[in-house]
Amino acid sequence: MSTSDISHTPARVEGLLRELAPRALGAVVRRYGHFDDAEDAVQEALLAASSTWTTEGLPDNPLGWLVRAAARRMTDLYRSDEARRRRAELAASWSMAPPEAGSGRDDTLVLFFMCCHPALPPAAAVALTLRALGGLTTKEIAAAFLVPEATMAQRISRAKRSLAESHEPFALPENGARDARLALILRVIYLVFNEGYATSHGAELERPDLAAEAIRLGRLLHDTAPDEPEVTGLLALMLLTEARRPARTTATGALVPLRAQDRTLWDHALIAEGTSLTTSAFGPGPIGDYTAQAAIAALHDAAVSHQETDWPRILALYTLLERRGENPVVRLNRAVAVAMVEGPDAALGIVDELSSTGALRDSHRLSAVRAHLLEMKGDTDAARAEYVTAAGGSANTRERDYLIMKAAALGV
Repeated sequence: MSTSDISHTPARVEGLLRELAPRALGAVVRRYGHFDDAEDAVQEALLAASSTWTTEGLPDNPLGWLVRAAARRMTDLYRSDEARRRRAELAASWSMAPPEAGSGRDDTLVLFFMCCHPALPPAAAVALTLRALGGLTTKEIAAAFLVPEATMAQRISRAKRSLAESHEPFALPENGARDARLALILRVIYLVFNEGYATSHGAELERPDLAAEAIRLGRLLHDTAPDEPEVTGLLALMLLTEARRPARTTATGALVPLRAQDRTLWDHALIAEGTSLTTSAFGPGPIGDYTAQAAIAALHDAAVSHQETDWPRILALYTLLERRGENPVVRLNRAVAVAMVEGPDAALGIVDELSSTGALRDSHRLSAVRAHLLEMKGDTDAARAEYVTAAGGSANTRERDYLIMKAAALGV
């Protein structure tokens, strides 16, 4: 151990472990195969390192320490009587002579593609990504998504079993499958971020730790695929959205809508970084969905007030997004921009269409937007009723409290 690192705190060790987890897993999977066994072995190595490094200090080669610890666990597994068949496969895999840890090879991008295999449902891909690339334990992931640990363990086990049955090679997909798989990766990371920024259930509005993990994964992916415009666009979108967090709640945790936020509290360093990334994501080809959303977020963050936001440009970007594919959430957001440019009546027509068909027909967000538009129009009785309906459909306590407050403010 390095004696100069004895003072490393648990938080610093945890940060380092999360950074090294995907590289360690990549090295072990490349050498031994069997993603499920390798992932379990690396998790055990991470737990051992968390205890050892905090008390004894960091080793001279932290990544090598993790890989060796996981390799010992894999060796123990393959020595067991029930693993004779796997021992033969292991001997065959050694003939490939993979690079050792510390060779400079980083298989993180391959792991992203594996964890977001098309055979996995989104919930399973999210869980597996957080386990393999985030270094989170099953207990931590279960707590993040408000499910029992046993349920999350089953979900992760099924995901690893599906990967094993797919016979996925430890390699980047062929060019034809790469774009589709990359889209899944981006979706998984954005799902994690959205759950952290606007938690779907529970007593608090947000989960900052989960949003931070999504941003960390976004940076990790951007480091391994810096020339992919949509990877850059997603990272920019998350940073520009995260920049508003300091003004998004009151001191007591109550929700503050965008139009009422104190913009001096926003994180302007994140805004500058996100805006720069957004600019670099634009290229000669068609603008991607995440890049377009990042451009919208940049316009919001650049405005000195809600009213002085460049709503015509935002409307144009939402219109572009809507033309790219049927997305009811995009259309609902476009309705808000339409209201700011053309007035609430035009926007209410869009909301009414969404109410009759589509995935948002029973969503409380539809009622919340309609309530806001009716309030803009001056129809307070109808707006109050819609706020009450929206509150009844929200599973987030802070959001529900805000909607009830809005209804009460419009009178009885």
